[in-house]
Amino acid sequence: MRAYDELMAFDRQTQALGQIAGRLGWDQETMMPRGAAQQRGEEMAAIEAVLHARRSDPRVGEWLEKAEPETDVEKAQLREIRRSYDRARKVPEALATKLAQLTSEAQGKWAAARADEDWFAFAPVLDEVVALKREEGAALADGGDIYDAMLQDYEPGTAAAQISEIFDAMRPRLVALRAAILEKPEPAGLSGTFPAGKQMKLTRHLAKTFGYDMGRGRVDKAVHPFSSGSGADVRITTRTAEDDPFNCFYSTIHEVGHAAYEQGVDPAYQLTALGRGVSMGVHESQSRIYENQIGRGAAFTSYLFDQVTETFGDIGVADAQAFYAAVNRVRNGYIRTEADEVQYNLHIMLRYDLERALMAGDLQVADLEAAWNDRFAADFGYAVDKPSNGCLQDVHWSVGLFGYFPTYSLGNVYAGCLYQALRAALPDLDAQLSEGVTENATGWLRVNLQRHGGLYEPREVIEQASGVAPSEGPLLDYLEAKFTQLYDL
Repeated sequence: MRAYDELMAFDRQTQALGQIAGRLGWDQETMMPRGAAQQRGEEMAAIEAVLHARRSDPRVGEWLEKAEPETDVEKAQLREIRRSYDRARKVPEALATKLAQLTSEAQGKWAAARADEDWFAFAPVLDEVVALKREEGAALADGGDIYDAMLQDYEPGTAAAQISEIFDAMRPRLVALRAAILEKPEPAGLSGTFPAGKQMKLTRHLAKTFGYDMGRGRVDKAVHPFSSGSGADVRITTRTAEDDPFNCFYSTIHEVGHAAYEQGVDPAYQLTALGRGVSMGVHESQSRIYENQIGRGAAFTSYLFDQVTETFGDIGVADAQAFYAAVNRVRNGYIRTEADEVQYNLHIMLRYDLERALMAGDLQVADLEAAWNDRFAADFGYAVDKPSNGCLQDVHWSVGLFGYFPTYSLGNVYAGCLYQALRAALPDLDAQLSEGVTENATGWLRVNLQRHGGLYEPREVIEQASGVAPSEGPLLDYLEAKFTQLYDL
């Protein structure tokens, strides 16, 4: 056999085991008994030990040296396998295993502390996670910047300096737009009670409307919505609040964007290094363009208005235009996942700065809650009222995802570029969306981006699909045009 073929056969098994580990994580967040947390931590540690051993196996290095790629796809496969191999060799197996066990247990402690509004119950285990992540980051950085090394797990080729430059360009225009909007009267929201069962029935309809293949997926409920898996098994979760159906509907559409990316990857790449989204920023571009530019646009919300009134009856708004305004209300709020498009990235900037300080050792976990609350008051103008609305609201740090948060805003930036190209390619898009027909929009994304999986580097695939180098300009122009019209600025 060619060295390349031997390597691919070995890696296919590694990829399959990685999918199994992901399924354990999905189960933990959806239906695992609470009493199983410690055992699940040991199970996750055991499978991580196997995965780490395979990813750092010396044979992988030998195959990489001998492999002679014959196509661009083979070159890309080797690039991604080499990236994984180099990373695995830098992190000791004992550290990788310990992190897997600790973060599995920490996730359960975070959920309990969040439910009990008890930051101090969570802080000690987070302190342990931060210490281990600093150790891992130092191993990966090999003398370089720890946070930059961590970013490579989520957005290969990106450095904190690039992200900071984008954020510095975004902040003034976002702050100015928010200030102008908040001087205007707030549109009315929905009123009434929205039973969870009816929400779930309609949200599954919305998932299918956006192209989610339920034959290769499922929709469940979790504390924090997420998407899991790739290829033939891609699952999503959502959540319900009986006074706010938008939480359910737009969480679902958002996660469908992630899932559609995974389901849309060329089947030839299944269970290979290319068989998944190339980065979290590109992944987020799909979830955000599904949720915001398409799902919160005037055309699609006119269709959604009919669906919601048919399901729930009187919802407190009279027509599709009022419903569109309600969907896009800009208002004070604590929760990142519920934030409007104008303020969302300001929530990300807060987390980005805090986690960089944590990894650099400039901020200690003992001081994190106070630092969060002070920064939030400075940025948003009001005080955090309880831990679940502050530094306990997100699951990410409990599971060690440092370097992940900025990819949400990168995804928004990428989505702005993609939407500009999508509008040019489909001039009758609004007419289609007003009828609930998304297949041309989602099909354009599938052909131009999703099917490639990990074939191209992150910025490369965005530039190839959108025709422009990624920048914050198209996103900011879109936001200013949309909300200027909505709020008559």
